[in-house]
Amino acid sequence: MARKPSSSEPPQLVLATGNRAKAGELRAMLAGVAYRILDLGDFPSVALPPEGAESYMDNALVKARAAAATTRLLVLADDSGIEVDALDGRPGVLSARYGGEDLSDYERCRLMLRELRDVPRERRTARYRCVVALAKPDGREVTTEGVVEGTILEEARGAGGFGYDPLFYYPPLGATFAEVTADAKHEVSHRARAMAEARRILLAWSEAGDG
Repeated sequence: MARKPSSSEPPQLVLATGNRAKAGELRAMLAGVAYRILDLGDFPSVALPPEGAESYMDNALVKARAAAATTRLLVLADDSGIEVDALDGRPGVLSARYGGEDLSDYERCRLMLRELRDVPRERRTARYRCVVALAKPDGREVTTEGVVEGTILEEARGAGGFGYDPLFYYPPLGATFAEVTADAKHEVSHRARAMAEARRILLAWSEAGDG
């Protein structure tokens, strides 16, 4: 459990994720907010509950609630996934476990390409979806959502990002999320859209002294 900050120190916010790449994106999107940003590396005793298969919101909330109860601090958690229309919306909420718990991002991308091998380009529409949950130890909580539409390419392109970014082509940028800079991705991504609203909420809480 972290020590309680003094009145002269910024309130603390814990990012409830063990994914270093995701934590880096979240920190970048929270730049300038009046919070001291912590993550699970600061709380090695915090164990997040396993994610379910029903909804992004449920998964984000269960992680945020568990971390808030243990750290007694304000917590931000998220859950996200990619929904491919030709796969009937799969992998969706199971995106991080698509093909099995032990597959790498590269292996999951290869699996998706195999599943879509005979699907023509016009039917390879997909979207990334993200739900962000904020939870306080007193039980107050709020969620936000962001969605971005694109298509799945026939081969991976780019070396940036993570997850399915090398396959996800975003027409307004004319590139995959793995081909653009982190700043360009952060302006338009599903996580950026959900985080923009979460950021507004955090700033309002901070200004009201309710962090």
